[in-house]
Amino acid sequence: MLKEFKDFISKGNVMDLAVGIIIGAAFTAIVSSLVGDLINPILGLILGGVNFSDMFISLSDAAPVSLAAAKEAGNPVFAYGAFITACINFLIIAWVVFMLVKTMNKLMPKAPPAPPAPTGPTELDVLKEILAAVKK
Repeated sequence: MLKEFKDFISKGNVMDLAVGIIIGAAFTAIVSSLVGDLINPILGLILGGVNFSDMFISLSDAAPVSLAAAKEAGNPVFAYGAFITACINFLIIAWVVFMLVKTMNKLMPKAPPAPPAPTGPTELDVLKEILAAVKK
């Protein structure tokens, strides 16, 4: 069983997956910083000083000043600003992955086209042959 596990771990696919997960985690941190530190402030400036990370609706009678204060007090909140930020993160990550796949597809050698399948007689040709044979 230990040998099987060693064989499984040493396969290229598992190692590729591990590297992908590690790179993905690092990339997520970069995108989160890009959105939180660069894009959201610019959008907030364009939209008149809106801060997405602090946008919420309190679901209790208390009126907390900020999202952090509401969470600290244990008040239930509808934090739609965090959702907007997560959507922006997703769109950026999806765009980058799309561009990477597109670039990789251009760089990968293209397989030669498969030779065309041999074509046989069409149904009409067969019917004409049968008609000619019957007329004889």
